[in-house]
Amino acid sequence: MNSEEILARLVSFDTTSTKSNLELIDFVRNLLDDHGIASQLLYNDDMTRANLYATLGPDDIGGVMLSGHTDVVPTLGQDWHSDPYRLKVTDHQLYGRGSCDMKGFIACVLAALPQMTAGPLQTPLHLAFSYDEEIGCVGAKRLVEKMAGFEVKPRVGLIGEPTGMRMVLGHKGKVSYRVTITGLACHSAYISSGVNAVEYAAELVAFIRNMNSRVQQELTDSSYSVPHTTFHVGNIGGGTALNIVPNHCQFEFEIRNLPQQELDALVHEIRHYADAALLPEMRERYPDSDIRFDEISSYPGLHTDPASAVIACTRAVNPVDEIGDNVSFGTEAGLFDAIGINSLVCGPGSIDQAHRPDEFVDRAQLRYCDEMIENLVHRCLESAKFV
Repeated sequence: MNSEEILARLVSFDTTSTKSNLELIDFVRNLLDDHGIASQLLYNDDMTRANLYATLGPDDIGGVMLSGHTDVVPTLGQDWHSDPYRLKVTDHQLYGRGSCDMKGFIACVLAALPQMTAGPLQTPLHLAFSYDEEIGCVGAKRLVEKMAGFEVKPRVGLIGEPTGMRMVLGHKGKVSYRVTITGLACHSAYISSGVNAVEYAAELVAFIRNMNSRVQQELTDSSYSVPHTTFHVGNIGGGTALNIVPNHCQFEFEIRNLPQQELDALVHEIRHYADAALLPEMRERYPDSDIRFDEISSYPGLHTDPASAVIACTRAVNPVDEIGDNVSFGTEAGLFDAIGINSLVCGPGSIDQAHRPDEFVDRAQLRYCDEMIENLVHRCLESAKFV
């Protein structure tokens, strides 16, 4: 099967994040089995989703990892003009959920399996396909924990998120939290008898907003379209009636940090304000007042040295010899890079099409990716010193 035929099969599996991806993983594993390639699965706790990892070639040298996530975002509420789980083919585009983000890349990798097994690879290739990237790189974290213990890890990693096949060397990190404020309810005619959880939540939200303004001035990086770390409060809720002082409020916020900015210090500053400025005042009136922070998701940023091995490796095989701008969205590349796999982001399609109705990938982009993978396999067949 060529990459478009494989993409049609991949798109047909509804692998919306939080749903099972096992049908797709079974399809991929069967393709690998057909070519005599052993693979291992690493499941989530309830065995409904799995990462797949496979190594082709020698296992005593690092080699190249080709990585992609198998999950997609929901189509619910989107106005599609075709079935999102049936690949629609036109003269220039391939439409379907995940066609761009990022089943197109995975299809190109799988289309090269016959070439990968045509002779003994001198430089190994590693395939890493993960679950639940869209909700916080969940599957990749589990995969990375296992890979960190490998005696020999891949030396370089290509993460095939849509970049127009340009090589992207940096992306922001992210952390998100759910904050729960507990106060004391009372009649609103006697507000001094209670602790207003909504008002204290508002003070903390205002502090986060002010941090956003301040941090923008402290560090900028013009290689990003949004050239600074950002703070964002996305939702908030609390209270039951206007004449009752609310004893509960909850909101969620995120920080998307430049990789060269210390994320833990930013989080610590927010938590310190809650603990040192707000809680003592709340507990003077009600000792059981509380402000609790629960992490929702996190992943590190990526900051790849332009002189590193992964750049030389990719430039040698990529028909699109361009360095792209750093991106503000996150990928799994930072996780792999953190355990010593020199990584960059490079894949077919445009992020402008991702997550939208009528998502598509240009057929020309898929051909460029096919060519890159074919060139890579040729180099890995030819030399044990490619990377």
